[in-house]
Formats: sequence, structure tokens, C-alpha cells
Amino acid sequence: MNLWDLLKMGLRNLSRRKARTALTVIGVVIGTVSIVSMVSIGLGINETFEKTYMENGAMTIIRIEQYSGGFDENGNYYENKQTLNDDVVEQLRGIKHVKAIAPLIDQQGYFRCGKFQSYCQLRAIGCDAFKEFGFPELVMGTYPTEGDNAKIVLANAPLQEFYYYGGRSYETKTIDLTKDTITFSFPEWNYQRNPRKREFNIKMTPVSNNYAVMEESDNWEYNSMCYVDMAYFKEIWRQYCSTLKVADRKRAMQVLDSYSSIYVNVDNIDNVTQVQEDIKALGYGTYSDMQYLEPLQQTSNMIQMVLGAIGALAMLVSAINIANTMVMSIYERTREIGIMKVLGCRVYDIRRLFLYEAALIGLIGGIIGIGISYGVSFAINKYGQPIFAAIMQTSAVYDVEGAKFSVIPFWLPFAAALFGMLVGVVSGYFPARRATKISAIEAMKTNQ
Repeated sequence: MNLWDLLKMGLRNLSRRKARTALTVIGVVIGTVSIVSMVSIGLGINETFEKTYMENGAMTIIRIEQYSGGFDENGNYYENKQTLNDDVVEQLRGIKHVKAIAPLIDQQGYFRCGKFQSYCQLRAIGCDAFKEFGFPELVMGTYPTEGDNAKIVLANAPLQEFYYYGGRSYETKTIDLTKDTITFSFPEWNYQRNPRKREFNIKMTPVSNNYAVMEESDNWEYNSMCYVDMAYFKEIWRQYCSTLKVADRKRAMQVLDSYSSIYVNVDNIDNVTQVQEDIKALGYGTYSDMQYLEPLQQTSNMIQMVLGAIGALAMLVSAINIANTMVMSIYERTREIGIMKVLGCRVYDIRRLFLYEAALIGLIGGIIGIGISYGVSFAINKYGQPIFAAIMQTSAVYDVEGAKFSVIPFWLPFAAALFGMLVGVVSGYFPARRATKISAIEAMKTNQ
């Protein structure tokens, strides 16, 4: 019996029992939809976790803060102060896989435009870090360089938050740097200014070329902080300190003795955990987005396993249904099997016929199930956002608008169709084997 005859006989046999075949196919459809949907939800949650942290910061950056803390075995929070200076920077340079190091100094600053003002976090960083640490493109001006470092890099957020409070009235103003002139200075919260000294400020005008503006970024730090070259910061900080009272001047100058934090850029995301362990071995507390992503990935993998197991259980039920259908088919076609044997049909061909019918049921059910799965995935992404955001507990911290909680990669439909065929073949193997063992003489005596 050639393959074409086998295919025609299999299709004809399935079409003769339309109701039973349809019910069996529906079982496979339900199993396929279950397993594809469950796996796609697991993949979608994992992708959302990764996307959330990828957008919130560079995954290869390790942060060492001057003040590091954590929870002890009893659940009590503790905080340690770390001395971060040039000696620490040199130690970090000796660690394998470290690509770049950026020591930082953070200070509060404020801008003023007429009666309006806006506070900002000013961060001093080496001018080479603007390239090494993936800063966003600029919408105005250029980044500081060694030969041209006397400028402040502005984020968009402070420019939108200029305000004036006049006791009974509250006004806001959005700054247009192509027209408005603003000044920068340091607030007098911790130090007192010497009234006999001229107040320190930096005037920023459209023609001064002493500022730049970053475009909006997915990284909250770049959106909210202003940056300045480290060497230029030390210069203007000394100028500012010279305007303070003598008692505060010495204390203010201590700001330059250590760093607020140190950022370490690792050469590859796969090496972040190892580099972080090496830094901890030196006695410094660290944190990175990777250390928070790994537990989430483990949770996501566990969710995928649970959801996949639920889908596999549904597919197991459909496999049992296929096996039951094939067994009933054998009992009803006993005489047909006997005739095939008498006419010289090989046992191998009889087995292939029943295996083909079982595989065809699995394939048809799998293809239909894949099509329905795409519709289910669309519905989950469109209507299931509040539910999954609550499950993931991210809605309060991250913007999950537009996030996909069900993702069907290109390989999943093919895997599902192949799995459906495999389920059919495995389910039909023992019924097919039973069919080959039926005696031709006994089969000819039956009326079925």
C-alpha cells in the first residue's frame, strides 16, 4: 500500500464518523489552546519583567552608594556608611570584566528665571561617562568634553517644574531655553552665605553655550537629574564655598573629599552577578537591576512551569480521548482489518493507517487550537492588563500601559502543531498495535 492510498483511506475513515472525529478534535483543540495560552502567558510575564527593568536602567550597571543598607536576620533594617574615594576606584579597576567606572558627587541645586524657580539634583560625573554609560541623545547643545567642560546638562523634568508661590497664589512656568535666561546656584540649606561676598550663580542664556538638554528617556535618572563634568563641578563648588561664612566653608569643602556613589559598567550582562560578588568581597555594599531581575525571572519560570503543567494536563485528557476513539474505531472496523489482511496488506501498513488517523486528528486539532490561541492572546493583552498588573504587583511602581502579558513567539505555533501530532501518534500507538494482532480468520467471521 503506497502513501497516497494510505492518506485517502485515513481521510475517508475519519469522515465516515464525523461526530466522533469532531468531538475528538475539539478535545485536542482545547488541549492546544490551554498549553499555548499558558506558555504564552508565562513568556509574556517574563518579557514584561525584563522590559520593566531594561527601561528603568542599564542592566550592566552596578551601583555602590555611600550609604548602603539592608535587613538582618531578624528583619531589622540597618544602614552602613561607606567611604568612597579614589583608592576605591583603583580597587574596582582591578576587577575582571569591568568596562568603565564613574565616581559621582550629588548635590542639590536650583534654577531661577525671574520670580520662578525649580530645584534639581545635580550630579557630577566624568565627561567620558556620558558615552560609556549610555546617556540619551541631546535635543540642544553638546555633552561636556575635556576641552569644553564648562556646561550643565539639563534633564527635561526640572524645566517643566518652575514655580512661584506668593503666599496666596501659586503659579507655574515652562521654560523655553531658546528665549528665557535662567541662573543656577546651590541652595543655602546646610550652609550660610557670607553677606559681604557676592552671591554665587551661573547665568545660562541662549547664546552662552554653557548648557545642554537631554531628550526624554526611559531611565528615570536621566529624566530627572542634571549632570555636570566632575572637574567643572569641583571648580564651581570651590567658587560657591568662597561665598560662605568661614565656619561653613571648611565643612562644605569636605564634599570634595569623597564620592556620593560609584557606578561600575560591566562588559556583558552575563558577568554582572560575578562582578557584583567580587565587589562585595572587597567589603562594599552594591546593588544592580540584575539582582532584582533574577528573583523575578525565577518567579516567572515557576509560573511558566505551573501554567505549562495545567496546559499539559488538558492535553493529556485529549490524548486519552484520542486513544478511546481509536480503540472504538478498531472494534467497529474488525471485519475491514480482516479483509485487508486477506488481500495481502502488510501488518506494517495497517499500523501506519491507524497511526496516521490518530496523527491527523492531533494535527487538525492543533492547527485550529493555534488559531484560537492567537485570539485568546489578543484578548488577554487587550482586556487582562488590570488583572495581570495586580498579580505582578507592578502597577503601583511601574507603568504597565501597553505591556503584553501574553506573547506567542514564532516557534510556539510550530511546536504546538508538532506536539499535537505527537500526542495523536502516541495515543494511537497501542490501538494500532492491537489492530495488527487481530486474526484475519476471526475478523472475517465478525459482522462488524
